[in-house]
Amino acid sequence: MDKRSTIISVRNLVKKYDDITAVQGISFDVYENEIFGLLGPNGAGKTTTLEIIETLRQKTSGEIIVDGFSVDKDAQQIKQIIGVQLQAAGYYPNLNLVELLELFSGLYGLDVKPMDMLAKVNLQDKAKAKYKALSGGQKQRFSIATTLINSPKIVFLDEPTTGLDPQARRNLWDLIKGIRDQGTTVVLTTHYMDEAEQLCDRVAFVENGRIIAVDTPDNLIDNLVASGFERKKEVKKANLEDVFINLTGQEWREG
Repeated sequence: MDKRSTIISVRNLVKKYDDITAVQGISFDVYENEIFGLLGPNGAGKTTTLEIIETLRQKTSGEIIVDGFSVDKDAQQIKQIIGVQLQAAGYYPNLNLVELLELFSGLYGLDVKPMDMLAKVNLQDKAKAKYKALSGGQKQRFSIATTLINSPKIVFLDEPTTGLDPQARRNLWDLIKGIRDQGTTVVLTTHYMDEAEQLCDRVAFVENGRIIAVDTPDNLIDNLVASGFERKKEVKKANLEDVFINLTGQEWREG
């Protein structure tokens, strides 16, 4: 691993809700210009951790530094350099995409060109479509466009491909890799391990509010194999999803 500079530093993060400790002393770093995955079962503490880094939720104790800014003292500065993906409920369904982007850019106090933002996620042809008329994949791409309005240094994506068909999922992977390749750090959660393996430069596994492993997907897999682990079924050079994509194509679709 090259010695890239740390853009997010989390040290001994604890979050308690009454008698429940949701996050139990988590520590990890995210490097500049990587795709970092926070993985784990529901209730493990992933989303709580992200919301604290995003300054959307108060921590109980610990220290978090985001690009040199402390979540305790510099929340406003942090908000200006991050992009957070909204859930679907955050959009006005009867506004078209250009109107929505104008609305969001106004909230940031920025003057962005909506068509340029839509071009980044391949939605130029949907400029006048209402949000509620979009397919699942198009809604996800649009939500990612909204995270890019303020040209953030870091983008947070919470389960960005849940419920998408294989084509839409792989197209979104390409989009997320493209954001990273443009120089933006991406932090994401996902329940799909194949997605994390394909997308993430490094991953952290969270279980019961603790981090139990942090490394590259390759290293984690190699270590498991070296321990004597064997799959019950022979590993093939492709999987059924590859067959599906190969047979049906990977073009952007409306469905």
